[in-house]
Amino acid sequence: MTEHQLQSPSLVQLAANAIRRMILAGELAEGERLIEERLTEQLGISRPPLREALRVLEQEGLIVTRPRRGSTVATLTDQDVFEILTLRSALERLAVELGVPVQKTERLKVAQDALLEMERCASAEDRGSLVQAGYKFHSSLVALAGHRRLEEAYASVQQQLLLCMARNLYAREHFYEDLHEHVARHRTLLDLVEAGDPAAVLAELAVHGERSFSEIQSNVGSREASSS
Repeated sequence: MTEHQLQSPSLVQLAANAIRRMILAGELAEGERLIEERLTEQLGISRPPLREALRVLEQEGLIVTRPRRGSTVATLTDQDVFEILTLRSALERLAVELGVPVQKTERLKVAQDALLEMERCASAEDRGSLVQAGYKFHSSLVALAGHRRLEEAYASVQQQLLLCMARNLYAREHFYEDLHEHVARHRTLLDLVEAGDPAAVLAELAVHGERSFSEIQSNVGSREASSS
């Protein structure tokens, strides 16, 4: 086996990446059962690598597998979302308080690169990859503080945050903003970080984070109820 082959993504990794993107794009809904026959045909692979890929996603917390019932996309309750997003906001606020103004400008490069990736994903309408780039953007803001344990705490809820962010993107796109407007909000946030005003960054985070998410979910629920 050549060095190039050793570094190439395996079939299992490629399958896991594809299914992960489908989940985060909303193509596979919360609680939806994953039909192996359909996925093997869709991805052009056999069952053994598919099942390995599903095990990877189960370890990440994106799917749930039960004996004799198969695998389903993980579901978050309203309480789950509340706990995850309030924790996220608390960690991001601490990171801003410790990391803005930015003392080491090279730390901004990761956020800038993530924002460029978000813009590419929005142009390509690749919603699953857009959610992942959005997580990378927010985790790069946390890294501005140079606080290892803070970064580890944020990373510990990564997959749950991805599910929340995917749900948020779906609701925003269907009721409030297109993908480019979604990215533009992140550009505004980064501009404020680069300007070095922590109070302005915190104010933007307050409307960018769990408060706006909760309001959107409430409004979406009201609209769906009134249309039924």
